Amino acid sequence: MPAFDYDVDASGLNCPLPLLRLKKALITMSSGEVVRVIATDPAAHLDFGVFSEQSGNRLLESSKNGDQQVFYFQKK
Repeated sequence: MPAFDYDVDASGLNCPLPLLRLKKALITMSSGEVVRVIATDPAAHLDFGVFSEQSGNRLLESSKNGDQQVFYFQKK
């Protein structure tokens, strides 16, 4: 688990809300900082994967525990 500077809990939210919460957090962050996102939407990994590729913000790690998914993004 990477160290993180920001925490976004998008549990219980469905697409596209977890992605929008991530984008909102990234706006306030500095380059190189890391945000942890917790999501329960089963499609979140798809949205976050595409977002990472298109935006250049690096997906450092992701994990799944039951219905909860945890993602770590580093701002470009």
